[in-house]
Amino acid sequence: MVIVKTAREISLMKDACRISANALRLAGEYVKPGINTWEIDEKVRKYIEKQGATPSFLGYGGFPASACISVNNVVIHGIPSKEQVLKEGDIVSVDVGAFIGGYHGDNAYTFACGKVGDNAQKLMDATRISLEKGIEAALAGNRVGDIGSAVQKYVEARSYSVVRDFVGHGVGAKLHEDPSIPNYGTAGRGVRLLPGMTIAIEPMVCEGDYEVEVLDDEWTTVTVDGKLAAHYENTVLITPDGPKILTIPG
Repeated sequence: MVIVKTAREISLMKDACRISANALRLAGEYVKPGINTWEIDEKVRKYIEKQGATPSFLGYGGFPASACISVNNVVIHGIPSKEQVLKEGDIVSVDVGAFIGGYHGDNAYTFACGKVGDNAQKLMDATRISLEKGIEAALAGNRVGDIGSAVQKYVEARSYSVVRDFVGHGVGAKLHEDPSIPNYGTAGRGVRLLPGMTIAIEPMVCEGDYEVEVLDDEWTTVTVDGKLAAHYENTVLITPDGPKILTIPG
């Protein structure tokens, strides 16, 4: 079922998304060699709670932290840990959401820890731009397949791959709503995009093969071949005048 938000609901979504974006930006400021990922998570949690909001991920399905922090070959759902100390050259994907006024915001970004290698930087750049391509295709009247096709074509033209096991999603009163937003697919196919829809577009891109596996903690998702992965995400509002990114800090 497609959920179209009212003007009031969109206003509430904007508050949640602003807090989410500010929390993500704050996390990025702490991505430096020598810090552990638990410390970054604490900064995120305290910021969100100070705004009167609740971390969307904390306790979600049993997830034990406020942010997913995924390093190098961890694609998504990395659990923050005091033992996970960042080092020069790591790439660090942070995924964070905030819940306030009955609505969620959701966004992610892959940060460079110090100076990263050329291969890592190229992967990060390609994934970030693929998100932009996906958002450009999120036009009222288009279909979900147009988003996935735009992402997939950009990524695969650069010899990377897009994860199949996890996809983007609608977001609103629930963190994950219909419809699913794959990062692959056929243009002109799938659910039609309507004004008032709010969706999380989130390419997860692998340096090598797209096959992933979930570790024994039932969360941490890694590339099977051990190669790098990057992840970027924005919550986007479909409008008659084009897509509008809601997860903008301010």
